[in-house]
Amino acid sequence: MSQFKIGDQVETIDDVIKGIVKTINGDDISIVSDDGFPLTFSANELVKISNEIRVSNFEIAQVKKEKELPKRKQTIVVKAKERTAPKMEVDLHINQLVKNPKEMGNYEMLNLQLETAKRQLDFAINKKIQKIVFIHGVGEGVLKEELGYLFGKYENVKYYDAEYQKYGIGATEVYILQNH
Repeated sequence: MSQFKIGDQVETIDDVIKGIVKTINGDDISIVSDDGFPLTFSANELVKISNEIRVSNFEIAQVKKEKELPKRKQTIVVKAKERTAPKMEVDLHINQLVKNPKEMGNYEMLNLQLETAKRQLDFAINKKIQKIVFIHGVGEGVLKEELGYLFGKYENVKYYDAEYQKYGIGATEVYILQNH
């Protein structure tokens, strides 16, 4: 006599198939799977799912299958052009900032250039622009040195010589670390 009766919920021992017993013919037991397929197994291939069992082989297999699936890492692809091209350029050459630079002293020029640099850097930080290139020219290196001092006051800023092929040695690139 079979340990199964019609209406029992069963699952296969070797597969992840669950279903309800529909007919019993000796040792052959026909079930309708949870997917709606009629299948026939011998009694020793099935196990009755009692209400006390909280987790079935089928459910364990489902969980294992989910864990085996590699989680897709979301990668943000930055186009090569965007990686190398700065988002913003600021030309600090005095003739770009005022009409008649000859009417200004060196100290006034330097202060105007530094104020412009600070204003543009603050603007970039507020607008979440990550890269700025400050074009300062070669000269005697005073402006470059003063810019380094200015940038050093910012905790979220790294700076380094800008791309030589594009700017020569007269530019400094600033990278702003974004706080997400």
